[in-house]
Amino acid sequence: MPPTTVPLTAERILEVTEEVLRRHGPAKATVVDVARALGVSHGSVYRHFRTKTALREAVTRRWLDLTTEVLAGIVADTGQEPEARLRTWFTTFFEAKRRKAGLDPELFATYMALAAESGELVGAHVDELTGQLAELVRAGVATGTFASADPDVTARALFQATACFHDPAHASTWQEPGIDEDLAAVLDLLLGGLRPGGAVPSP
Repeated sequence: MPPTTVPLTAERILEVTEEVLRRHGPAKATVVDVARALGVSHGSVYRHFRTKTALREAVTRRWLDLTTEVLAGIVADTGQEPEARLRTWFTTFFEAKRRKAGLDPELFATYMALAAESGELVGAHVDELTGQLAELVRAGVATGTFASADPDVTARALFQATACFHDPAHASTWQEPGIDEDLAAVLDLLLGGLRPGGAVPSP
């Protein structure tokens, strides 16, 4: 086994694990495969990740966090009005999911399989996303843009109402003509319902 000249860090292991998963798929990829690709012993990998499950969960979390970090930047951008930020949040979320599914469908399917193994991890990811939405709803309530008695409940309703634009079960429809217009129409309806008095704009 040739010695590696690249420092062995957790991030490096996760990067290579993704490549191994792309090559072998989640059913066949092993820690030994990862170690071989890194040019180290599998014991070196285990010093960073105690079990194969821990490694798989870490690489899945890293993949999910790539999206939540971008969305967090939108939530923090107080230069935009709450309604504009909420619309940008959803369109960015959809584009990120569509890009992942369209550019590398095999890896997307791999991560969906890994996510299915990690119910708690996915639950925490959804909680983080709906928490971001709740923060945007609260900002809108504070400025009088939105009316909501419970922003947390409203956030979860918004997330569920837009499921066809981010739930992987609907990935096969994300490249269809008119899908962006469909999302815009759904957001018009939802944002209109959030305004005091529920004023939905005319088409």
